[in-house]
Amino acid sequence: MVDYHAANQSYQYGPSSGGNGAGGGGSMGDYMAQEDDWDRDLLLDPAWEKQQRKTFTAWCNSHLRKAGTQIENIDEDFRDGLKLMLLLEVISGERLPKPERGKMRVHKINNVNKALDFIASKGVKLVSIGAEEIVDGNAKMTLGMIWTIILRFAIQDISVEETSAKEGLLLWCQRKTAPYKNVNVQNFHISWKDGLAFNALIHRHRPELIEYDKLRKDDPVTNLNNAFEVAEKYLDIPKMLDAEDIVNTARPDEKAIMTYVSSFYHAFSGAQKAETAANRICKVLAVNQENEHLMEDYERLASDLLEWIRRTIPWLEDRVPQKTMQEMQQKLEDFRDYRRVHKPPKVQEKCQLEINFNTLQTKLRLSNRPAFMPSEGRMVSDINNGWQHLEQAEKGYEEWLLNEIRRLERLDHLAEKFRQKASIHEAWTDGKEAMLKHRDYETATLSDIKALIRKHEAFESDLAAHQDRVEQIAAIAQELNELDYYDSHNVNTRCQKICDQWDALGSLTHSRREALEKTEKQLETIDQLHLEYAKRAAPFNNWMESAMEDLQDMFIVHTIEEIEGLISAHDQFKSTLPDADREREAILAIHKEAQRIAESNHIKLSGSNPYTTVTPQIINSKWEKVQQLVPKRDHALLEEQSKQQSNEHLRRQFASQANVVGPWIQTKMEEIGRISIEMNGTLEDQLNHLKRYERSIVDYKPNLDLLEQQHQLIQEALIFDNKHTNYTMEHIRVGWEQLLTTIARTINEVENQILTRDAKGISQEQMQEFRASFNHFDKKQTGSMDSDDFRALLISTGYSLGDAEFNRIMSVVDPNHSGLVTFQAFIDFMSRETTDTDTADQVIASFKVLAGDKNFITAEELRRELPPDQAEYCIARMAPYQGPDAVPGALDYKSFSTALYGESDL
Repeated sequence: MVDYHAANQSYQYGPSSGGNGAGGGGSMGDYMAQEDDWDRDLLLDPAWEKQQRKTFTAWCNSHLRKAGTQIENIDEDFRDGLKLMLLLEVISGERLPKPERGKMRVHKINNVNKALDFIASKGVKLVSIGAEEIVDGNAKMTLGMIWTIILRFAIQDISVEETSAKEGLLLWCQRKTAPYKNVNVQNFHISWKDGLAFNALIHRHRPELIEYDKLRKDDPVTNLNNAFEVAEKYLDIPKMLDAEDIVNTARPDEKAIMTYVSSFYHAFSGAQKAETAANRICKVLAVNQENEHLMEDYERLASDLLEWIRRTIPWLEDRVPQKTMQEMQQKLEDFRDYRRVHKPPKVQEKCQLEINFNTLQTKLRLSNRPAFMPSEGRMVSDINNGWQHLEQAEKGYEEWLLNEIRRLERLDHLAEKFRQKASIHEAWTDGKEAMLKHRDYETATLSDIKALIRKHEAFESDLAAHQDRVEQIAAIAQELNELDYYDSHNVNTRCQKICDQWDALGSLTHSRREALEKTEKQLETIDQLHLEYAKRAAPFNNWMESAMEDLQDMFIVHTIEEIEGLISAHDQFKSTLPDADREREAILAIHKEAQRIAESNHIKLSGSNPYTTVTPQIINSKWEKVQQLVPKRDHALLEEQSKQQSNEHLRRQFASQANVVGPWIQTKMEEIGRISIEMNGTLEDQLNHLKRYERSIVDYKPNLDLLEQQHQLIQEALIFDNKHTNYTMEHIRVGWEQLLTTIARTINEVENQILTRDAKGISQEQMQEFRASFNHFDKKQTGSMDSDDFRALLISTGYSLGDAEFNRIMSVVDPNHSGLVTFQAFIDFMSRETTDTDTADQVIASFKVLAGDKNFITAEELRRELPPDQAEYCIARMAPYQGPDAVPGALDYKSFSTALYGESDL
């Protein structure tokens, strides 16, 4: 056997090494070169020739089968030039000149020349290969020609890191097999003998097809057969060599190995393109899925917040008063829990919802997606409207509760006063009707009659004195009715009974007077002294009863001034006691004088004073009672004075803290307004500055908590006003909530600017220039501007604006038609045209790669090329494909891709 490798190590088929090589400029390099002085009659190594015949035949058939034919004998089947021309048309995708169908030698030579001319037109110089030799079936020349075709159409375009074709293919093999043990690809002959390199290439790209760890280096035949069979069955690469031929050859044929390996390269390079396309689609779908999750989160949070507002507003609008003080105080405590516990988290949820909405819109703009439109009734404006309604309902609720508590407090006081006065009056009237109906005057003596008349006059005096108490009882009952006292029915019933009884007493008194006066004419004597006693004792007794009633009267006050007024009135009452005591002694002196006269004149008095039931013992007893009640009243008034002084201390304590916290909040709100307008430095510096500022605000929260504690004490003490401060707890709470919301929104604005800057590639200098231009035209320094100021801003940046163009721009920067343009909308517009993001066309092109150039894709292809969750995402949303080339289960990836970007269907 001739050692062909030793005889000619660089033996090649193809053009001369002195030529330019295929494609001009030597792009095919030495691997298509041919020595000038090679021996035309030199025979190939038989082992190499066998390997080349099998490999080149399989390679040709892998392409010819696309045209529905194949070859059996490589040096015979190309002799007429017909299948040779067909092979070139299939692998190039171009049409060759029409072949000659004659069977004469000249026809065959002409056909082969047409094929060789086409090869030459592709930049390949064919040296020493002529049509006659191919037609004559010269195996050496035919194999050389096929190798030239393989180099030009299968290997020449392989280039990794600007290497030549062969080096590029070798470098690709080395990189793909680097991680595998026992594989070291250094060439296209010896390195492939054990079969591990072929298996490693397959496992690297399709690991499910090869159990690489079970392969043994000392079993090359098994390894090679495994790789060849797997490649033919799963990768559509025909078997081009026999394992035994490779193993039993000292040095396998390089051309055969290169041809075989190039088929693996082309099979897997298509997979690489599909992988790239799949990665692009996965990236786009991931963005879309994340945005959909954000939209679902917004919808859920918005629904929860709106449902809470919907449930809460009727509760705040419920103005049905309770019957008792305790029930109303419980409603007040429930409202305080709502303000301290339930509402603050909802304030934070509302703020976070607005921030999430703005961030989502920014992400959608940055990824060329259409703006997010929440479902009907869940817009940010809907939430704000609901919140305003909530706060309107809340605003009047606490005031109504406090007024109701004051009303019930007043009602309880009046009701107790009514019961006390009614009980005293009822006790006084007990037995009076029976007395007035008594007809004792019919059997009385003259002196008895006169006594009865005087007694009746005393009773009338007493009755007249009680008229004021009856009027007071009626007035209190009337006030309870006007204040809608819950037990007004029983009060009215009792009052009506008292009034009816009073009318009856008046009528009976009048009737008895007439009867006594009719009899008086027959009677003469009267005890004037007893009469005088009775006349003076009755009013004094009534005064003492009124004094005792007043001294035991309940009182309710809310201020120091009110209690001091009661103390002053009590002191004034005490100043009248000496005069009252002198009147008491004078009345008692009358009684003693009557007894003295009777004794001195030996007059035997029959029983007590006939004109009155008020005895000296009663007068002394009631006077003693008055003396006891005065210090008790002193003590009660002093206790109330101490309580009001404590309340005044609470007012001053709260006012002192509120007068610090209120201005602090107002100052911070003004500072945030200045910060948002006068931001300097990088956006990261601004963000860090704002977050430090936010932490300083959050750190101030204990001062607010202290104020809440003081306010709780004021509420528990039922203090309803405070003249020492203009700040209420409600004002402080609203200011604090606005402060937290404003700083959070300002931080979110800067974060969105950073997102925009990074996604759009805006430099810090550009961002500062945008901010300076915006601030210049933001005349009101509010962080937003009207359309006229915005038009002036655009003109200053170089835009030439007609009305139609300006209206188009306004529809972009102000999609909600609010009439205002924010800084975020301005920088989005300024950077929008230069954004380098994925487009619908790019996504369509990626799907087309996965679909193998078809206008549709199947669910099976999606599941094979994409991760499971993203594949199912596409399948669930793609519409059936309706084109003329549709097959069962075909899906329309074009309309799906355009829908991702909010565009109309291509």
